[in-house]
Amino acid sequence: MATLEIAVGQAEDGRPAPSRLTAAVNALAMTRLVAGALWRLLFYDVIGRLGFAKAYQFVRRCKRSRRAPRLDTVERIVWAVEEACIWYYKRVYCLQRSAVCTWMLRRWVVEADLVIGFRPAPIDSHAWVEVNGQVVNDRPQYKKFFIVLDRL
Repeated sequence: MATLEIAVGQAEDGRPAPSRLTAAVNALAMTRLVAGALWRLLFYDVIGRLGFAKAYQFVRRCKRSRRAPRLDTVERIVWAVEEACIWYYKRVYCLQRSAVCTWMLRRWVVEADLVIGFRPAPIDSHAWVEVNGQVVNDRPQYKKFFIVLDRL
């Protein structure tokens, strides 16, 4: 999506401040991302009703990209998924949130991995998303405390 920027004054960091038109375009783009995340959360629920194996296969089959991601793309998609989780009709757990985030990042040509891990004592499991080996949708400490079961 092309961005339209018309500078009006300067921001505190010296860059041109975005105009109202730019802010409106950005707000529309973010609204579309959140709506897409809400739709994918619902879709994951439908697939989940068919069983974990179907949801697992779906994420595994999502196309992967080998292009280097733009940092702002990753941040925007992670934010949109988090925002959608707030507005979703039921509680969203880490696996659903991470599967949707991985799916969206891959659709926007970002090489993303869904990582599923567990901790033996006290027993616990968790899922998160990594881009270039960095946790993007959760706390980085999870890599230290959980043993990786699978990386999709």
